[in-house]
Amino acid sequence: MHLPAKRHPEFEPARPYEYPAHLREAIADMPCAPGVYIFHGAEGSGPLYIGKSVNLRSRVLAHLRNSGEARLLRQTHRISHIRTAGEIGALLLEARLIKLEQPLLNQKLRRSRQLCSFRIHDGRPEVVYSKDINFATEPCLYGLFSSRYAALEALHGLADRQRLCYGALGLEKLAPGRACFRAMLHQCAGVCRGEESQEAHHSRLLSSLDALRVTCWPYLGAIALVERDGEDRQLHVICNWHYLGSVGSEAQARQLDVVAAGFDADGYKILCKPVISGQAEIILL
Repeated sequence: MHLPAKRHPEFEPARPYEYPAHLREAIADMPCAPGVYIFHGAEGSGPLYIGKSVNLRSRVLAHLRNSGEARLLRQTHRISHIRTAGEIGALLLEARLIKLEQPLLNQKLRRSRQLCSFRIHDGRPEVVYSKDINFATEPCLYGLFSSRYAALEALHGLADRQRLCYGALGLEKLAPGRACFRAMLHQCAGVCRGEESQEAHHSRLLSSLDALRVTCWPYLGAIALVERDGEDRQLHVICNWHYLGSVGSEAQARQLDVVAAGFDADGYKILCKPVISGQAEIILL
């Protein structure tokens, strides 16, 4: 039986892997230092992939030697890089470039998000959205989720683990005087049928949510987080957990526009630990 030729043989997974000789020059000046690397496609097209590493040369070489990435390498025409002073700068720059450039193969960070969280209202968790309130300054928010569906899925999981009542959480509508279905299966501690007090249930809810608490921005305005690489110094300017850019001096940092364009979940996840722990060098701007 005659089989038609494939129109795009470069996507054939069984094609024998060949080391990408056309990319050898790309690593000639690739430093063993932190930064971001970019795989570029044909001239005029957007980037294919953006990554970060504390050792650019080692990471890019790992890509070139990986037969599982043959498809990416066949489409790559050149590789560029941007040095940073440390890992935090690389993480921040990677997240910013992915949002800006929308590379084809960075699916997770490039996805646009309707960021939401939980806030307790009338004793129950309610879903709130970053478009409506400032997550950087609003107290008592719990969790960062990419959608309402993801938030409710997380709440269901928490209820299951902690034997909380779906009815008391607003996840299930209860008929007057009736217990929830899970109580009959002993998967709920029984607040819906009087076996646990409302106060005890609420206390367990808050205790369970505490690990998800979103930390408010702890400064009155913008700061510069300092990273050093030998004699080089890089200042990452941040306001309300939003990364505004990296510069080389305090004077340049103060010239950046500190009006942050809303709470940024990626910036928060990268920066929260080094900022709150007190281990990072901070300059108030």
